[in-house]
Amino acid sequence: MSTLEEERTEATTYEIEGRLLEVCNCDAICPCWVGEDPDHGTCDSVLAWYVDKGTIQGVDVSDRAVATSVHIPGNILAGQWKAVIFVDDRCTEEQHEALLRVFTGELGGAIADLASLIGEVIAVEKAKITCTVQEGKGVLTIGDVAEARLTPFQGGTGKTTTLQDTVFSTIPGSPAYPGKAELFRRDGSRHGLPDVELSGKNALQGSFRFAA
Repeated sequence: MSTLEEERTEATTYEIEGRLLEVCNCDAICPCWVGEDPDHGTCDSVLAWYVDKGTIQGVDVSDRAVATSVHIPGNILAGQWKAVIFVDDRCTEEQHEALLRVFTGELGGAIADLASLIGEVIAVEKAKITCTVQEGKGVLTIGDVAEARLTPFQGGTGKTTTLQDTVFSTIPGSPAYPGKAELFRRDGSRHGLPDVELSGKNALQGSFRFAA
């Protein structure tokens, strides 16, 4: 490793980039992203960040994912979320711990502000996570806990609709692509969260780059 690479590694605790898929029981577009109360009083969501490439404290976490199943009891900015965290079951123990340090906020950065809204982590589990986007459509699965199929909105020009400069974001600093979920199913009962089985509700896709 060159001296320049060594200095850069020391200065950067982590640097990861990839794709987000998110669904919830709010109507589209989810009011939580602009700081308004959830459409139905509470918000139940699953989301996954798929790391296409990146390192965390020198650990390569490329082609790995973290997902959450979340219950938000009121306004999203008030916090007190209940969350189950799922880590890609293909991770080594070193990758598992590194991803948790980032996505629980331990290593700081923009993602730490999001993690600070969680009031209770109900469980941390390993799961097979599928998080793909093909021709503007996304598929998200978290083991046998959750399944979602997403389609983004299209603008009058034929381009994908974007959502940016919002007061809340699960991909801070990047635009999101809102749409609808033709399917959103979650088995929440095993973790004390509401079950969900819906269609035509809020969905979001996007890319992220987190560094600290």
